[in-house]
Amino acid sequence: MALLKDFKEFITKGNILELAVAVVVGAAFTGIISSFVGDVITPLLLTPALKAAHVQDLDKLTWGAVKYGNFIAAILKFLIIAFVVFLALKAVTTFIKKKDVAVDPGPSSTELILMEILEELRMR
Repeated sequence: MALLKDFKEFITKGNILELAVAVVVGAAFTGIISSFVGDVITPLLLTPALKAAHVQDLDKLTWGAVKYGNFIAAILKFLIIAFVVFLALKAVTTFIKKKDVAVDPGPSSTELILMEILEELRMR
């Protein structure tokens, strides 16, 4: 019975529930990233960049049965996509930070009264 109680406590902790939500949202976000990469990055940036780097010729590089050219091309594609996604996330993060910056409203009326009382007590 103690094992079931411990399991119930474990499964109902906030961290587990937050993790479950994060996994579900992350899975949904995968579709957005896939579309962003496939529909935006690849046609606009990746294809011209890879053509300029002559990556299409890398598939001809082999060492016996090992096609290391394909591996190098995959690494280049990954680095380009990762860099563009990094830039996009950095832009979103910057936008969110600017939006979240709040102006300090200063002390509330209650805090002002308490500060005045404290000042009066210090003078005595």
